[in-house]
Amino acid sequence: MSSLTKKEMEVLSSPTFQQIINQHLENPSRRNILKGSVGVAALGFLGLAGCGGGDGAVASSTGGSTQLNAVGFTSTPFSLADSVQVAEGYQFQVLYKLGDPIAAGVADYMNDGSDAANNPSEFQFRSGDHHDGMYFFGLGSNNAWDPEESTRGLLVINHEAITPEYLHVNGPTSVAGVRDANEALKEMYIHGVSVVEVRRGSNGQYSVVQNSLFNRRVHTLTDMEISGPLRGNPFMVTKYSPNGTRTRGTINNCASGYTPWGTYLACEENWAGYFGNSNPGTRSSNEQASMRRYGVRATVGNGREGWNTASEVGQVGEPFSRWNVGIVGATAADDYRNAANTYGWNVEIDPFRPNSIPKKRTAMGRFAHEGAWVGPVEAGKPVVFYMGCDSRYEYIYKFVSTANWDPADMMGGLQAGDKYLDDGKLYVARFDADFTGDWIDLASVADGTTITAVRGSGSLSTAAITYTVTDSNEQFWNTRLLADIAGGTPMDRPEWGGVNPRNGEVYMTLTNNTSRRVADPANPRVYFDNDTDADGIGDAGSQGNVNGHVIRWREDGSEPAAVGFSWDIYLFGAEDDDINNPNVNLSGLTEENVLSSPDGLWFSQKTGVLYIQTDDGAFTDTTNCMLVAAVPGEVGDGSEVDVDNTAGGAGTVRTKVGAVGTLRRLLVGPIESEITGLTESGDGKALFINIQHPGEDGSNAAPTSSWPYPLTGGGFGNPAAGVMPNAGNRPRSATIVLTRIDGGVIGQ
Repeated sequence: MSSLTKKEMEVLSSPTFQQIINQHLENPSRRNILKGSVGVAALGFLGLAGCGGGDGAVASSTGGSTQLNAVGFTSTPFSLADSVQVAEGYQFQVLYKLGDPIAAGVADYMNDGSDAANNPSEFQFRSGDHHDGMYFFGLGSNNAWDPEESTRGLLVINHEAITPEYLHVNGPTSVAGVRDANEALKEMYIHGVSVVEVRRGSNGQYSVVQNSLFNRRVHTLTDMEISGPLRGNPFMVTKYSPNGTRTRGTINNCASGYTPWGTYLACEENWAGYFGNSNPGTRSSNEQASMRRYGVRATVGNGREGWNTASEVGQVGEPFSRWNVGIVGATAADDYRNAANTYGWNVEIDPFRPNSIPKKRTAMGRFAHEGAWVGPVEAGKPVVFYMGCDSRYEYIYKFVSTANWDPADMMGGLQAGDKYLDDGKLYVARFDADFTGDWIDLASVADGTTITAVRGSGSLSTAAITYTVTDSNEQFWNTRLLADIAGGTPMDRPEWGGVNPRNGEVYMTLTNNTSRRVADPANPRVYFDNDTDADGIGDAGSQGNVNGHVIRWREDGSEPAAVGFSWDIYLFGAEDDDINNPNVNLSGLTEENVLSSPDGLWFSQKTGVLYIQTDDGAFTDTTNCMLVAAVPGEVGDGSEVDVDNTAGGAGTVRTKVGAVGTLRRLLVGPIESEITGLTESGDGKALFINIQHPGEDGSNAAPTSSWPYPLTGGGFGNPAAGVMPNAGNRPRSATIVLTRIDGGVIGQ
């Protein structure tokens, strides 16, 4: 804490900050809420969960928290419209769209591909694309984090990827296989993260404060520090950082996380595909194994956007060469052969200090990070984060800090991150057939351990490559390989997670896996998908775990740092044509709550409501993607079930299915969009939700979506009756704000 500025120290000692702490220390009912919700609801991150007495019971409405026993709205019907449909009694506004300006003097976005065409760096001052994970940090009058503040806040948003077709006048340009330099740079700036200040007006509507000093874009060209055990490691050495301590940028940030000390985690997911390779050269056996296991190109070819092909004539800092992992220099310090090693991390960003340099936290492991969700926090105990690797047959992980939580580190910024995120234990989950499980310490894999077959990314197929564990650092940069050796359970695409504020149990979506042919208790379904519409849309004929499920677990003794747990499956996805199939619709879903491919997942700290978002292609012949709300029970509240699988020769598998409770559809999105990213205002009266890539399969000439549509009275929203997608209005990813018309708490 000694490096904080005088102003920052004043923030920590300010009356507002102290009042927040004192209110929760002095009010017994609030202390009980914190204890009963295992320290994560309200101000649980302050580490006050162990304070005070009481039995830990959570009242339905105490101390400003409204814990619901059921959601109180009627399900929204299925929709195939190019609009956002919400439950009766709810409304939404479009807040923050692709291209929106976040600095004074930046013009409104034209949305015709001409924006920043000749000045790509202009996108440092505009919203990126493909809005994804996010978090609302309430902003007090002293400019410090106030979790109970709702009228003013910092909204931090990931921009996972791009829809190139809509970013340029005539779509992306490539001549003889070479990308246009300005277009490539523009796309590189559009990826990343936004930090924007938002305020709620007297009319209840939020708006972006365009000239806020907090506003900031973090993108693929932002300077970053390599932090933790791999800082200075030879495999981090590049031409950009010959000593292996820095790198440029972050990319494909999917879900996210926040820390108890008030920073944001942007998590790098499908980063490997961005790198091309002009010269494979000679790599060590371990390097070959690593590249295969992570899906980094090991043969000649280009990255997914072709940035490595653009000409660097007139450019500064080799912005395109850094996407080429080919061996073209005399040493690693002369090229970017190791550039991919500097990706695949959780990136910590301090939204309250706009000039701070983000840090890649290598102790948390390297894989396709979906997100990082903090467990219940208590003073004097380690800080725990749960993480999923989003690919088929990948793993669920847990990071446990070496340092114990000290509430004095609240608002400690990246220095607090150094303390808690640079040293700890990294575990992989094993789910056993008796519905218990173990967290396996990756450090337990002995140096010298050798395997002779290495599987690919998202696949069980192996290649004859020898890999040897050389030292303790292997668990961090070759996390997937160590998890293979340790014996983690390969899962069906672990994506978003969340911690139930009522009881500290952890939930994680397993979106789908159409490659699965062998079932196990934690991934028990292998079946043929139906398509009763016979329209050729959806996944007719697909097999495997087509519709996904949500798993959950309770740590032994309800201690986040425990090494054992019990588990069940909270929810199985299914389509309406499988409602009567007991081996698919194991959760007994109905027309009011049936869903497919659960992806986003988030618990309201205000109400305890669980929100699940979908990213689906199997059910989109019936309805667009959706947001559902539930009030779940607890692990073990259901029953054991035998699943008779119909495909892949998977046979019968016994699993444990939880009680779903109330589950209703709150929102359905526009055409070809994913519903993703969710956070709430401190008073629980506003949900911020992201609508990602509407119309992603269309073109400028024939868009399949034009959402959001310009409104006659100003602003953007749903189209008027009879208005259809048109070539004059390109679709844009956007953040919306969902509220109740009567101004009440969401979900009641």
